[in-house]
Amino acid sequence: MKFIKSALPMFLALGTISGYSSASSVSVNEDVSPEIVRLTQACDSGDASSCFDLGECYSRERNGVRLDFSKARIYYEKACSMNVAKGCDSLGYLYIMARGVKQDYSQAKTYFEKACDLNNGSGCYHLGSLYNGGYGVKQDYRKANTYYEKACSLNEVGGCDGMGGSYYSGEGVKQDYSKASTYWEKACNLGSDTGCLNLELGLDNSWGKRHVYGLDKKYYENEKACNMNDASGCNNIGILYVNGGLNVKHDYSKAYAYFEKACSLNEGGACRNLGKLYNYGLDVKKDYSQAKNYWEKACNLNDGQGCNNLGVLYRNGQGVRQNMSMAKDYFRKACDHGNQTGCENYGYLNQEGY
Repeated sequence: MKFIKSALPMFLALGTISGYSSASSVSVNEDVSPEIVRLTQACDSGDASSCFDLGECYSRERNGVRLDFSKARIYYEKACSMNVAKGCDSLGYLYIMARGVKQDYSQAKTYFEKACDLNNGSGCYHLGSLYNGGYGVKQDYRKANTYYEKACSLNEVGGCDGMGGSYYSGEGVKQDYSKASTYWEKACNLGSDTGCLNLELGLDNSWGKRHVYGLDKKYYENEKACNMNDASGCNNIGILYVNGGLNVKHDYSKAYAYFEKACSLNEGGACRNLGKLYNYGLDVKKDYSQAKNYWEKACNLNDGQGCNNLGVLYRNGQGVRQNMSMAKDYFRKACDHGNQTGCENYGYLNQEGY
């Protein structure tokens, strides 16, 4: 069985980039919100965190400013030059995604290196992803694992996912299912759908284990919540039946019923989970078309992983006619909803010229 790979996010800047100005790029006037005025003045006075916060405002349309990746780059760069690791990681991301700059994996690598040197887990993970995929660098699984390992030690979920994948496939390390399980379990506990899914799909069964993720103790309160039409309670019970635990036996059929109820109550994660059951044929007939329907609903409910999964279907032509343009649109939407796998997949298609 093939394991599911996780994704790539990014941000960093060492030197001055063309267009950088030491003066404020914001004209402080009556049309600018008081918070933007305050952050601009603080950034101009050398407050590094304010520079990063301004970058966030322009990249995420906060505090009344319009989306402007060029301005975001300026402020991220200034923050990075003052050793704000998140600013460096964010810059790398802009270069991967070609937002406000020309796509440049080499430049992104430089930024991620600085972020990682500053012990930013996300920067280490992104650097590992570049080496794992051979983006702007010679593919090197051992180097990728070095950075994934550091990222995981900093509790960056992607690094733990990556190390799990490396041990499962034997890329750059001796194949070791037990170690893969350990890393994926940590990733899952850190909130990774990818880590949980790799265990759910039966990969854990080959090691004679059944992993429990802490939902057992909350079984009865979630059951009560679900009976009162609380969507998250229904979804949580469904997850418990997928994983198995102390109070319930592993049962995809029961999981399906709870996911279906939660999805009908507009719980995006539950719709996504239903799609997974159909995508992998877990106690239901494998059906990409059904998976697509549920992932579409999940995506429309702003579930980033659901959007990413739709992109994968269109990229691979599974249950739909292959369409790289639509795949890229869904990956971008996934990324915009904070899904790192979507960000990475978008970058891959960009590099391939789609």
